[in-house]
Amino acid sequence: MIIGFDGKRAIENNTGLGNYSRLLVEVLADRYPENNYILYAPALKDNNRMLRLLEHRNIDISTPANSMGRAFGSVWRSKGITGCLVEDHVGLYHGLSGELPINIRDFNNPTVLTIHDVIFRRFPECYNPIDRKIYDYKFNRSAQEATRIIAISEQTKRDIMEFYDIPEEKIDVIYQGCHAQFHRVPSEKEIEIVKKKYGLDNPYIITVGTVETRKNQAMAVRGIRGLPDELDLVIVGRRTPYAKTLDKYISTYSIESRVKFIEHADFADLPALYAGAFCSSYTSRYEGFGIPVIESLSVGTPVVVATGSCLEEAAGPSSPAVDPDDVEEWINTLKEMINYPASRDKIAREGMKYVRRFNDEDMATRTMATYMKAIEEYDGE
Repeated sequence: MIIGFDGKRAIENNTGLGNYSRLLVEVLADRYPENNYILYAPALKDNNRMLRLLEHRNIDISTPANSMGRAFGSVWRSKGITGCLVEDHVGLYHGLSGELPINIRDFNNPTVLTIHDVIFRRFPECYNPIDRKIYDYKFNRSAQEATRIIAISEQTKRDIMEFYDIPEEKIDVIYQGCHAQFHRVPSEKEIEIVKKKYGLDNPYIITVGTVETRKNQAMAVRGIRGLPDELDLVIVGRRTPYAKTLDKYISTYSIESRVKFIEHADFADLPALYAGAFCSSYTSRYEGFGIPVIESLSVGTPVVVATGSCLEEAAGPSSPAVDPDDVEEWINTLKEMINYPASRDKIAREGMKYVRRFNDEDMATRTMATYMKAIEEYDGE
């Protein structure tokens, strides 16, 4: 079978959607080598993270064949891909980021749609009105037209059902894994090299993710004042205007020496950055899943997460969960781990065991099962 994918995010995006796209196609190609996999993308771009993917003989990339398609890549992605699917004799198409081409019915074959989250519905204030309307239109239309839908968490499944009135039986929850580099705990030497590289001299708490309002890094910034002075906070992620709010707070309370920003960390350094931390803090107000949670737990570093979305689902029952507005609860939770090292180590061990369920084999097997269901259901129409 030839399986087609929306490949834009895999090629252009080095965060959540891109990581998911690359990982899924790679694990499918490894475990089901009898199939061919084509990524359809508006343009080719240099991306080192694509190298492993392109080593597979059964993976190809398709881009617009004419100058019009190349000049108007977004239009080609919305309409032109469908003609390519027909020409390439693709048997099933998978939209990896909540979107199918608007003329996908002309494909006349089964389709699968992955929806990661509908945060723009839960937190509309974080998006401008035009973007919200575009996202809502695309997600709703695509969800209605897809043969089957993959949700990356039970929380996302509930959101799809609530906002788009999709029947439960049409949705499969398939957890994703994390990059292979997190499958091994870094050595002490590796950790020390990375800490030196980024100037991390003191014990630290780490929080990884785009520095934006919804991610709620303010909780850790405000809370660090309530913890021992020798403990720093390291914020890893791209700064947005929200970072100025954090800067103001840091300046007001003179904690510049205790809060460090790393905006362009090498992806290869993340396992050691996590592993070198006392713990991770991921108190986002809302997520579709929360990959930083399983990345941290995978290398043996415990995580404090926020209640209210899927983060408890990702972190497991042993990981502490706090109200995203209760700084005192966050401080007390961290103090508990500081004062009782055995408790902190137990949380780490149990968390590391829990995240084994988020693995490549399960992701590949369940996704292929969804493809088979989509084919059966489409043929039965």
